Amino acid sequence: MQAIEAFLTGRIWIKQFVPFPEEQVQAAIDKGHVKVVSGISADGECARCLEKSPDYVIPFQCARCGEVCHYCRRCIKMGRISSCTELVLWTAPAPSKAAPRAFGWAGNLTLLQENASKAISGSIREEQDHLLYAVCGAGKTEILFLPIHEALQRGMRICVAAPRTDVILELSPRFHQAFPDAAIHTLYGDSPEQSGYGEIVLATTHQLYRFQEAFDLLFVDEADAFPYSLDPSLERAVKKAAKPSAPVIYISATPSKTLRKQIAGHSTIFRRYYGAPLPVPAYRALWNYERQIRKGKIPPPLKGWIEDKLRKKQPFLLFFPSIQLIGQAYPLLRQIDPRIESVHANDPQRKEKVMQLREGTLSGLATSTILERGITIPHLQVAVIGADHPVFDRAALIQIAGRVGRSAKDPTGDVVFFHGGITRQMDAARQDILFYNKEGEA
Repeated sequence: MQAIEAFLTGRIWIKQFVPFPEEQVQAAIDKGHVKVVSGISADGECARCLEKSPDYVIPFQCARCGEVCHYCRRCIKMGRISSCTELVLWTAPAPSKAAPRAFGWAGNLTLLQENASKAISGSIREEQDHLLYAVCGAGKTEILFLPIHEALQRGMRICVAAPRTDVILELSPRFHQAFPDAAIHTLYGDSPEQSGYGEIVLATTHQLYRFQEAFDLLFVDEADAFPYSLDPSLERAVKKAAKPSAPVIYISATPSKTLRKQIAGHSTIFRRYYGAPLPVPAYRALWNYERQIRKGKIPPPLKGWIEDKLRKKQPFLLFFPSIQLIGQAYPLLRQIDPRIESVHANDPQRKEKVMQLREGTLSGLATSTILERGITIPHLQVAVIGADHPVFDRAALIQIAGRVGRSAKDPTGDVVFFHGGITRQMDAARQDILFYNKEGEA
């Protein structure tokens, strides 16, 4: 029973996939410890992701129950939920486990970081939401360590959610080092199965569909990023995963005006932790780049930029506006250097390729916007091919520029926006970076 409790506390799970013998689960149900709910309620709401739009909750003739069921398209990638699906959740309250906890982070915070860290701790104690508005490279993760350690010692269950798998994979080893005696679960699509009770849960925001009133404290990293920013179900998932009194700490380098207005408690840091300014993007014309690539030619300005980085042995990222264009450019880039690889969201070797770039096995990666966040590689240089394309909005361009100069030993680097015409989004990104640098000097 203890193992079932540890697994199900705070979770909402498809009954047939609970990793325990059916008779043990049924015994917990009979004792009233586990509640069973329908996957789709009578009024057409998905119990897991709270979707109720008829565009996503669809009727169908169910072979399992022989009736007309509804199923949810919104969260179908996590296993189909239908009207006759039984979901289970633990109903008994989990006792607080306050105790002294080890702290494995031995770094020092700057004055700005320390002030932000204390402000977040204060908001947590007062059960108030908070926004950490800090530029790329400000040391946002380190700012969170002390508040999280304090929360752990108080027996709080903590979730750190981010939209991208790459961000979660970057955070996981750092959290294991900072909190060596905490039970830490790392959850993302196709992540290894993790049993028991996670005191700290690092998860992509989609994974929060599977939690309900689980966490005493939530951190939402990159709250402005796709898909969180464009998918209202993910915002609902955050609220559903939080206990009623749980504060939510939002973390972003590019928060929307709406988010800034919604959250009363703010901390702002417009300078990187080591004091250097953010690299300012340069504009470089690249006329008819798509046509040239389709005809089997890398445009000379881009080719020259790549060859310069190869001579200097500097790793680089080439951001393309579409997977199709990456596919067309990839064989041409390999002719320049066979150590250039490509990567995108559906690439099963994405993690390995990023590691190879970090270790120097690869010289560069042609990538989609999937690597615009959560990637820290020393000496990295960045080029955006087609920065005028609509996929590269202001926030994306700021985040892409923020991959460069993240090390105190090498705070400079190239950020080039190759374009077929300067857009408002490009100018907005550049002006914001200049604003951050000016404010950071104050």
